[in-house]
Amino acid sequence: MSTLQDVVSWLRARNIDVVLDKTSAILLGEQGAYQEVSLARKADVLLVLGGDGTMLNAARLAGERGIPILGVNMGGLGFLTEVRLESLYPSLERVFANDFVLDERLMLRTHIHRPGETVAQGVVLNDVVINKGTLARMIELRIAIQGRFVTNMRGDGLIISSPTGSTAYSLSAGGPIIDPAVQSLILTPICPHTLTHRPLIVPGNTEIEVTLTSKDDGAMATLDGQVGVAIAQGDTVVIQTSEQRTRLIRFPESNYYDVLREKLKWGDG
Repeated sequence: MSTLQDVVSWLRARNIDVVLDKTSAILLGEQGAYQEVSLARKADVLLVLGGDGTMLNAARLAGERGIPILGVNMGGLGFLTEVRLESLYPSLERVFANDFVLDERLMLRTHIHRPGETVAQGVVLNDVVINKGTLARMIELRIAIQGRFVTNMRGDGLIISSPTGSTAYSLSAGGPIIDPAVQSLILTPICPHTLTHRPLIVPGNTEIEVTLTSKDDGAMATLDGQVGVAIAQGDTVVIQTSEQRTRLIRFPESNYYDVLREKLKWGDG
């Protein structure tokens, strides 16, 4: 709350128009807030105070217009948030002096089809996860790539992630870390019944189709860990690269491997 108040005052003191979402406006006791979608249409830069979950939400909002996003880490691990809180104001000075670079990240476009209808669709930055319900039994999935059958898989589920999402749930499930500059998609099985099902990396222009072939009440497709869609036997989740990109504000002296080394504690001890 105090950080939000301070940064808004700092921006206004420099004659920079501040557009607030509803949550921020309520915290500040101000009127004239915007719905999130309207906010993305009006803003030139999105300033995100939070963790990676907040950044994922901002990425979906900004994607259509490609608005640059500056993330300030107020959460935990924070792979997506570039700036530490103590560096907030020097970083903002650099943004307004155009002393930054834009890191373009691939996004995933998802459609969930049921015979005769499309039940959900969305664009995500990290991943689409298809997994079982609350009962302790496996689900069965049919996987096709570019319209060609690849395999039937039994297990707890499947993660389809972008390179950005390779350091999220996919990493916990044993998937590889992919440099975001590599245009690719990753299929990572979750606790597969057949141990020969391993993570698979495919080109970024590939279309992936995953069909739920088992009858499972409670099976879900989850988009970026934030939007859940119930799926039923015969439903197909189609994932491919979106034409939209997330544009993260970065500073020239930092790079992806610095972030990995810091966040994953490489080289310690």
